[in-house]
Amino acid sequence: MTSADFLFDGPERAPLTLALAHGAGAPMDSPFMTAFAEGLGSRGLRVARFEFPYMAARRGDGRKRPPDGQAKLLESWRLAVEALRPARLAVGGKSMGGRMASLIADEVGAAGLVCLGYPFHPPGKPERLRTAHLEAIETPTLIVQGSRDPFGTRSEVEGYALSDALRFHWAEDGNHDLVPRKASGLDAADNWSQAMDAVAGFLLAL
Repeated sequence: MTSADFLFDGPERAPLTLALAHGAGAPMDSPFMTAFAEGLGSRGLRVARFEFPYMAARRGDGRKRPPDGQAKLLESWRLAVEALRPARLAVGGKSMGGRMASLIADEVGAAGLVCLGYPFHPPGKPERLRTAHLEAIETPTLIVQGSRDPFGTRSEVEGYALSDALRFHWAEDGNHDLVPRKASGLDAADNWSQAMDAVAGFLLAL
């Protein structure tokens, strides 16, 4: 992996670079990923987006593919970290991308971890938790989660036994994309902006 494989936002001389991976179904330049990369860049962070092999292949021929297996996803993360160093580096991503980042954060010595909509369990299957490694993770971590996210609501998550290294920013009435319902009277743009403020404040204080 080389610099040509990344989309960069934010100042080149930022004190910290956030490597940011996409979720299972949308690419690195989806509206969500673009908004967060540009928003965090404007808040003083260097953001480096990249794609997993299956998504890069889809970009080449337009054919939808399922995500790569976990081993390949994690190897892609290791290659991304190697390509971005010696920059001071945090890792993170949207949904699956953030989950994969959480699995290698301690291993690669990341300065911090940011998960945007962590998939604590598959929707409708709260018994299938993906939290074992989060009980012992040592990397300072911020999870940005919609309070009604079907992959883990606030009431569910607050009952989990998780590492003291984790902190949360809750997007009020937000779904997996942090978007509130119209009936709530809240606004998606406000939820996203507040989430970006939380992420930037967290990372720049590390």
